Amino acid sequence: MAMNKNTVLAWATIIMIIVGLGLIALGAFRYDEIAGWGFAAVGFGFFCIAWVFNALKGRV
Repeated sequence: MAMNKNTVLAWATIIMIIVGLGLIALGAFRYDEIAGWGFAAVGFGFFCIAWVFNALKGRV
């Protein structure tokens, strides 16, 4: 399987979505104090970066 630039960006997007979901889940279910807000914010940031990676597919 050839890994071109679009395939690498697709895999990076999928991995970042999974990590973002994990961080949001940690913030929602594991940490009930103020640290949960930080985990959720970082998870949302991962979603934003994954969205940028998805937008770059086909343009790089």
